[in-house]
Amino acid sequence: MCMKRIVVLGAAESGAGAAVLAKKKGFDVFVSDMSNIKDKYKRLLDSHGIQWEEGRHTEALILNADEIIKSPGIPENAPMVMKLKAQGTPIISEIEFAGRYTHAKMICITGSNGKTTTTSLIYHILKQAGYNVGLAGNIGSSLALQVAEENYDYYVIELSSFQLDNMYDFKADIAILMNITPDHLDRYDYKMQNYVDSKMRITRNQTENDAFVFWNDDPIVKKELKKYNIRARLFPFSEFKELGAIAYVEDREFVVESPEPFNMEQEELALRGKHNLYNSLAAAITADIAGVSKEEIRKGLSDFAGVEHRLEKAGRVRGIDFVNDSKATNVNACWYALESMTQPTVLILGGKDKGNDYSEIFDLVREKCIGLVFLGVDNSKLHAAFDGFGIPIADVKSMKDCVDECYKMAKPGSCVLLSPCCASFDLFKNMEDRGEQFKECVRNL
Repeated sequence: MCMKRIVVLGAAESGAGAAVLAKKKGFDVFVSDMSNIKDKYKRLLDSHGIQWEEGRHTEALILNADEIIKSPGIPENAPMVMKLKAQGTPIISEIEFAGRYTHAKMICITGSNGKTTTTSLIYHILKQAGYNVGLAGNIGSSLALQVAEENYDYYVIELSSFQLDNMYDFKADIAILMNITPDHLDRYDYKMQNYVDSKMRITRNQTENDAFVFWNDDPIVKKELKKYNIRARLFPFSEFKELGAIAYVEDREFVVESPEPFNMEQEELALRGKHNLYNSLAAAITADIAGVSKEEIRKGLSDFAGVEHRLEKAGRVRGIDFVNDSKATNVNACWYALESMTQPTVLILGGKDKGNDYSEIFDLVREKCIGLVFLGVDNSKLHAAFDGFGIPIADVKSMKDCVDECYKMAKPGSCVLLSPCCASFDLFKNMEDRGEQFKECVRNL
């Protein structure tokens, strides 16, 4: 019998990991990337005898695949993807493929905002409690590579909408949906419902033995729940005690009612701000469902160090605080950052716009901002939105100029906040590069 051929499109973390797992499972594997492949992934592929190409997609080596594993970064309308679809070749995600080869419990987190912090916090609590657990998806190592080389009992997986799009038989034992607000609309034909449908795939294939944790106050999630026959046990959380919520804050006490009742003083939580309250509630419920003891949940919630590039303190220079929130790549994430600010703020906005509606932050900008710095190749949409506010505005094209302008606008006792609302690809390699450059420029002031 002919060996089944799997072609992996994209050779970054997820693609390289998927290729290694496919090779270990006896498939004929080929990897193709339109960009240059990083040296560390070339070494990984070479060490397993996997053929690869970079800078092109050779049709003759791809269109003969029995199945395609597609990187989440490649859009559905990419020419090669369209050709594969036209001939009926199955296209799946790395997560879908990896799920076939493990019986580990899958704890999966998605949402427009908060998913990285919540994922990291859940992993921190479980790991500290002694669980045999791996961290995967958008953060951590490739799930497929870990399935190939490790033997974990649990995986905590951050899932983007793009990863969910090509998942079919995969199932989350515990699915967590933080929220749904406009994001990545450029990848979804600028139709919000397409993006919403993608996020709701987190509940796909769940049974009555599984759990679905979600924010009870999200209007979109509430509306979508009525459309779906979700069989999993429901665990809604809310900022306040209200009808239906099983986790909330009441009289400054952090409460989880089920499955095992648990409470602690809100002041003991390591993470501050309203958005982090939601992240902590979701993490506490999840750890509770996974059977972590109350003592270990309390410990994990109170000693978690936070996530890099998410409201990260970048330094204080002559009485001015600098905060790195480079992970805020949509408007709602910036809203939460501004909402948590207690000082007059110089706000840095800009980058690759994904179909943003800036009106969501207008009130907070008027209330809290003493200056705006636009960091991007094309800032015309930002000017159209904010020029009428009567707030000082500067345009810059590099991080050094950006931090210098902010330093001029800010006063002792104020704060400079990098919370750009946009993707970073116009001027930076990625949002991490943007955040690192910001911190470096602050250090050099």
